[in-house]
Amino acid sequence: MSIGEMLAATVPMARTLNLEFLETSPERAVVSLPDQGEYHNHVGGPHAGAMFTLGESASGAIVLAAFGDQLSRAVPLAVSAEISYKKLAMGAVTATATLGRPAAEVVAQLDAGERPEFPVAIAIQRADGAVTAEMTVVWTLRPNG
Repeated sequence: MSIGEMLAATVPMARTLNLEFLETSPERAVVSLPDQGEYHNHVGGPHAGAMFTLGESASGAIVLAAFGDQLSRAVPLAVSAEISYKKLAMGAVTATATLGRPAAEVVAQLDAGERPEFPVAIAIQRADGAVTAEMTVVWTLRPNG
């Protein structure tokens, strides 16, 4: 099962919004929100809440890709999130997430018995390439037990 399939199966909101996981690797995750009238706002574009869920889902995808081998000893949790809406989003939008710290550095903290935190940066773009929102989600790997 791919990371996108796993997220769609285990995170009902991702499934509800029909998110499309286009790329999921430890280096970046790319997730698309199709243009769907039932998730539009008052000006006919994707609702801010749908865009937030898109960005958070892209961040979760890269976290699973980068740290999936650590799931037996730690659970990934979002700690905080911030989003800035830059331009009007219309039509389908795509979120691209990248890790803000090297994965090896995060795992080294976990190995040292710490609870590491790390940011994931997300850019949300419309089809013409314009960035409509920028988001940062801070994640942690909470050790089991």
